[in-house]
Amino acid sequence: METGSASLARPQAAEVGDFVPFETLQGDPACGFVVVCDHADNSMPGAYQCLGLPPSEFSRHTAFDPGAAAVARVLSRRLEAPAVLANFSRLLIDPNRGEDDPTLIMRVSDGTIVPGNRSIDGEERAHRIARFYAPYHAQVARTIEAGLASTVTPAVISIHSFTPVWRGRPRPWHAGVLWDRDPRLARPLIDLLRADGSLIVGDNEPYTGRLAHDSMNRHTTLRGIAHALIEIRQDLIADDAAIEAWAARLTEVLSELNRSNEIHQVKRYHSATDANGGA
Repeated sequence: METGSASLARPQAAEVGDFVPFETLQGDPACGFVVVCDHADNSMPGAYQCLGLPPSEFSRHTAFDPGAAAVARVLSRRLEAPAVLANFSRLLIDPNRGEDDPTLIMRVSDGTIVPGNRSIDGEERAHRIARFYAPYHAQVARTIEAGLASTVTPAVISIHSFTPVWRGRPRPWHAGVLWDRDPRLARPLIDLLRADGSLIVGDNEPYTGRLAHDSMNRHTTLRGIAHALIEIRQDLIADDAAIEAWAARLTEVLSELNRSNEIHQVKRYHSATDANGGA
């Protein structure tokens, strides 16, 4: 398929009209948590024809976070927490990026040229934002608002996964907790996970949680809502038993933290070091 061919032109609304860009799992809005999963799925609306890539590319980490959706679903069930999962591949548009981020729609991903993204224009970019990205984030916002309207202000848990090897270098972490300014949930979560001496737990590793306008910044940091983004190494959640085990581990520590009134208050932090600087 050639870049710029008619088959890669923006599909008309009727062609993608039945594609639902998010999945919602029901839960108790007053349970204390909302679960989100930005990179849950590798699905593409049929009209986009895999963006000119072979279907095999959509089994890779560049298309989604393997294992993350399954962990999010089990965690949602165990915590009785509402959850929102993105139903589209991050290769179409990445919901964990700001709208002005140059990596919002990747033209090259982990060394692979994405033909259907390489020459998109502003109209197509705006279309993907309006048709996929914005509805997902609107549903996350609605779910958080339902929690805020309940008797308990929710903390937000975002579930991701990461590759065990990156550019030839093994990653030693079993999991990482990403956060920006607000330490209320992230720091005690790191401590409780590290209390299991068998785990290597990264603090803002293998990635940083301090990205401007990412999903957590948008829905939690700027709003003063306690949160943590949890990254789990993909080889550790590669089957049902491992997924259940990780969800059980997270349920145990999050249930303990759920007893803290501090994480159920709206409090804005000015910087990562300003633990007492809520406004």
